[in-house]
Amino acid sequence: MNLINPRPRRALLLAALTALLPLGTGGWAAASAETVLEQAAKTGEVLMVGPTNTPPLISVSAQGEPQGYAIDVARRIDRELQLALGSKVQIRFVPTDNGAEAVQAVSGGRAGLACGVPFSWEIEKLVDFSLPIGLSGLRLLTRSGTLDGSPASLAGRQVAVVYGSVGARTLAGLQPKAKAVTYPTLLQAVTALEQKKVDGVLGDTNLLAGLRQQRKLPGLKLVPDQPYLSYGLGCIVPENNSSLLNVVNVAIAKLFQGYLEGRPDAVATVDAWVGKQGALGVPPERIRVFFGSVLQGREGIILVTPSPAAPR
Repeated sequence: MNLINPRPRRALLLAALTALLPLGTGGWAAASAETVLEQAAKTGEVLMVGPTNTPPLISVSAQGEPQGYAIDVARRIDRELQLALGSKVQIRFVPTDNGAEAVQAVSGGRAGLACGVPFSWEIEKLVDFSLPIGLSGLRLLTRSGTLDGSPASLAGRQVAVVYGSVGARTLAGLQPKAKAVTYPTLLQAVTALEQKKVDGVLGDTNLLAGLRQQRKLPGLKLVPDQPYLSYGLGCIVPENNSSLLNVVNVAIAKLFQGYLEGRPDAVATVDAWVGKQGALGVPPERIRVFFGSVLQGREGIILVTPSPAAPR
């Protein structure tokens, strides 16, 4: 998806979704000895991967366009890429079936970028994480009036988890007597809960909230009040690609700085998915505290407002 070209946004994003060939084929993945940016300078693209059934991070609009917070972050990364390598370089989005496939594609050098990935020390051994783009945690989606979310309440219950997810890695330690039911995607796990095939779905709070809103499921609730486990969400790149990671981090930092300064484009990006207009409804004060804390660990960025074009 060319995210900076002034052509209509819809046409560009539709072009991105035509790239459905297997990730292991094509010229991009062939030159694995090169860095992502070295290869991008030749091919003109960086492959971004991710599942499209994970709102508010990534989903597909009624018009067939990828959308979501992770996609909007990618637009800003695309802008920084073009500043670094020239206007002919663009991000091309290729859907994967689930988050585990996205991590495998990036760690194996078949893709250069994925965003909205939950941080874990296991995944950190395989890829390099960017600055966090948000926070989330592990909670249980269940039918109202059933489970209270305590570990004891999960004993003997059928709990849906997604293969390779944080929930799948955590359930046994949380409650060894719970009965794990594994699904390929979170959407399938939530569908099983709707059909009363399982007692709950253990997964990412943000994604469960997004699916609950998207599928209009008011009879389901998230428990407990505080997550079993909290973690950051970030973008990932293949290891030993510090130049690309620098570009990604600068794009994220500029988004955060723009939000803190009240710049309309940055505020609109965040509010549409994370803030008051989105599925999560996080209050602006909490967003500002988080963004500010992330930037305090690095160097502040002075944003330059582009000068108005000279009259012709």
